[in-house]
Amino acid sequence: MIINLYDNYSSDDRRIEFDYKKIIEIVSNGIKEDKEVSLILVDASEIHRMNKEYRGLDRPTDVISFEEDDEEDDTYLGDIFICIDKVYEQALAYGHSKEREFAFLLVHGILHLSGYDHIQKEDEIIMFAKQDEILNNLGLRRENNEAK
Repeated sequence: MIINLYDNYSSDDRRIEFDYKKIIEIVSNGIKEDKEVSLILVDASEIHRMNKEYRGLDRPTDVISFEEDDEEDDTYLGDIFICIDKVYEQALAYGHSKEREFAFLLVHGILHLSGYDHIQKEDEIIMFAKQDEILNNLGLRRENNEAK
């Protein structure tokens, strides 16, 4: 899988303090599909704006995916926006590393672009099992449940 990175989070006064590029490489090399996505890293205010505009939800979220509309290009899946502020917040809340949380959100976004969803409980079970399978196969297990 090809993951094109656009870091719209980092600036002169703000840097990402974990090895997100290593996680992108692990996921990219570990998902053996001839597909491509764009990954855009944003802050809480930007993803809040997007969540309100596109989903009608007036709050920040952790990840948003937009499928590619071009039916002729079946290799480009779409865009994934990850909120780095949420990565920090949720890693702390769930008791695992920022790298693991980032990987979870990246895989979650890729699965959405691949047709998975979790609106219905049955679909959630399928999607989350696939997420866990991918993350476990990549050696990115939940730290509070299993050894990494």
